[in-house]
Amino acid sequence: MSIPDYQTLMLPLLTFCSDSQEHSTKDCYEHLSSEFNLTEDEIKKLLPSGNQSVINNRVGWAKTYLVKSGLLFSPSRGYVKITDKGLDVLKTKPEKIDVKYLEQFPEFIEFKNLRREDEDSEDEDITPDELMEKGFNLIIDSLAQDLLDKLRTVDPYFFEQIVGELLISMNYGKFKPTPGSGDEGIDGIVYQDKLGLDKIFFQAKRYADGNPVTARDIRDFVGTLDLHGVNKGVFITTSHFPRDTVDILKRTPKHISLIDGFKLAQLMIDHDIGVSKSKAYIVKRIDSDYFITE
Repeated sequence: MSIPDYQTLMLPLLTFCSDSQEHSTKDCYEHLSSEFNLTEDEIKKLLPSGNQSVINNRVGWAKTYLVKSGLLFSPSRGYVKITDKGLDVLKTKPEKIDVKYLEQFPEFIEFKNLRREDEDSEDEDITPDELMEKGFNLIIDSLAQDLLDKLRTVDPYFFEQIVGELLISMNYGKFKPTPGSGDEGIDGIVYQDKLGLDKIFFQAKRYADGNPVTARDIRDFVGTLDLHGVNKGVFITTSHFPRDTVDILKRTPKHISLIDGFKLAQLMIDHDIGVSKSKAYIVKRIDSDYFITE
């Protein structure tokens, strides 16, 4: 039997976890390798990078999709456990669990919305370079979702520090946090010159995805900038901004940037905040100049 793709592995993986016990990733891919009667050569087959086995990689992606859908969760690094929702799904005796099946779950829709619009194009119609880029984008999107999940659970003051560190890394200036109380809705100040004459106020809201920033939040922020005579502001949230909050900015002369959860995660990845490098691929091509003879 050939190595099953990651969608084929989803239902067997969820079924394996139906005992409600914690299972390591290693236990999962060993069990599934046995269930699909993979040969030793198939089990040892590596990705082109040589850093991971194919079956381990595909089980990992099956696990990621089930976690993003709320059917599994990770109680600790390298372990998974079934959720009540996962158990309810198994009670319906689904014939198959794949990406289309998972689209019924709001958690998966949020994850999917982070992905590129051209994600559904057929692999047969794209070049190997495009296929590599597609895979890279999917990894980045999954990382962005993991970052958002983590940001929504950190201490609020630590979240403000993260935002300040990000703004510094983007070369906006020197960051100074405001006191925990009496900050009048301002979580930090970025000084863009040494004398502190040019500054940016920012507010950081650590909200769940279903709790968007309101129009009142934005109006209060604009009012605080007015009170302090500041013309620049950044409002950052792990959630999102409804259209009416954007409309408010059109009516104020102040320079205010809105950064939602997806953009925040992308900026953190771009500037290496809260992430570390895992692996790198070098793509080589023919050196035409080498073969030119006089």
